[in-house]
Amino acid sequence: MADEVYDLLVIGGGINGAGIAADASARGLAVFLSEAEDLAGATSSASSKLIHGGLRYLEHFEFRLVREALAEREVLLAKAPHIIRPLRFVLPEVQGMRPALMMRAGLFLYDHLAKRKSLGVSHAIDLRNDPAGAPLSGELRRAFSYWDCAVDDARLVVLNALAAREPGARIETRSPVTALAIDNGLWIATLGNTRRRIAARAAVNAAGPWVADVANLAPPSELAPKISIRLVKGSHIVVPRISGTDDAYTFQNADGRIVFAIPFEDAFTLIGTTEETISTDPRDVTATRADEDYLIEVAHRFFRAPPHRTDIVWSFAGVRPLDDDGSRSASAVSRDYRLELQTENCPPILHVVGGKITTYRKLAESALALLQPFFPRMQSGTTATTPLPGGDFGGQSFANWSAELTRENPGFAPGFIHNLARRYGTRATHILAGARSEADLGESFGAGLTEREIWYLKSEEWARTAEDILWRRTKTGLHLEAGDRSKAAGRIQACLDKS
Repeated sequence: MADEVYDLLVIGGGINGAGIAADASARGLAVFLSEAEDLAGATSSASSKLIHGGLRYLEHFEFRLVREALAEREVLLAKAPHIIRPLRFVLPEVQGMRPALMMRAGLFLYDHLAKRKSLGVSHAIDLRNDPAGAPLSGELRRAFSYWDCAVDDARLVVLNALAAREPGARIETRSPVTALAIDNGLWIATLGNTRRRIAARAAVNAAGPWVADVANLAPPSELAPKISIRLVKGSHIVVPRISGTDDAYTFQNADGRIVFAIPFEDAFTLIGTTEETISTDPRDVTATRADEDYLIEVAHRFFRAPPHRTDIVWSFAGVRPLDDDGSRSASAVSRDYRLELQTENCPPILHVVGGKITTYRKLAESALALLQPFFPRMQSGTTATTPLPGGDFGGQSFANWSAELTRENPGFAPGFIHNLARRYGTRATHILAGARSEADLGESFGAGLTEREIWYLKSEEWARTAEDILWRRTKTGLHLEAGDRSKAAGRIQACLDKS
């Protein structure tokens, strides 16, 4: 017998799993989400931190994907303006690369494939006169500008998990599904190495790089759909802010790859990504010295005062589980998603293959549409217009609301309030409640991280380890000196263990 019975079991706490859980919970389903480690603990916290249409996907004629992603930029920007912001990109012309006419045509499509409300249109710019040209090599004369959005990817996952929990979903981290069985028309999932079992009328396999492994747990395995994924590793480096880079940059390379240089966490520049097909365990991936050298070389090719290897303050790598369409290069593999519904001789189980962070909400809608016949009482609705937790500013812009929060808390440094507002939006007031200064928030762990915030992250956002807090719920680890990080991690873990 199972300990608990739910309508829907979601396996995987990345962006797709959290998005599906949020949508299903909002429609009245009883949802249980099981995550093997931490929310956004793998692919969904190792992206290029962008909500974007995918300009280069136009070269592969993925017009539907680009149209959907372009429309979602506006939707997500309205849903979570505290963690998503518009960002201008500069795409320099490079001799021997894509000709100007081709880039202009692609950007025309980019501007018009979907309706724009708040994001600007593309323009041709003269780098000799535009401020965006100041940090670039003098050999670069012309460029195009266009607009996409930056996002805190790990926090986007957490906000969707919060949105799922509020109507009643159960979210459990560090609870891997280790076995799946069928009993009396229900899925029976065994959690971890315990005897605890969860029953559900339907299941969603949103395990990302492990989607095939989870599919193999589900009987009857001989009837499971063929799930073929290509694991593509993407590495990034973070360096101190390259002087003059208020915009983001899109750089073309002779090997066909595109590398971004993006303003990050106010004081830094994020450079990435690489693309390499791998066959190793996704948990073991790291940004290698070769990956770092490649990205530094790109920076040297395009910037007047480029960073050096010794300037790297953080590097990370993630694995994108792409639907293997047989493309010869990792860059050409589709970023679109595929949903495989398995119902033969088993309760419904939906396998989620591929996808990208920008289109997670549409993927969730498509998933619920496929599951609708099995839940005739499931409510209709859409997540398109509902703000994510912390994102409802009562009609104000984020900037105006943040400025008002700063005025209401004169005992705090403006930068401290701004950082809390960026992370939590209107829920920053839960951390500030009753405090007149930072000293009222308990022990300080450096870079503005306080004991009160740690308690909040543990009680409200499933944080269990120092790494969860330093690198996913916040990026405080980046703002600490390298020598102070391990000491801070020890103190944070002690705080988590006692609170």
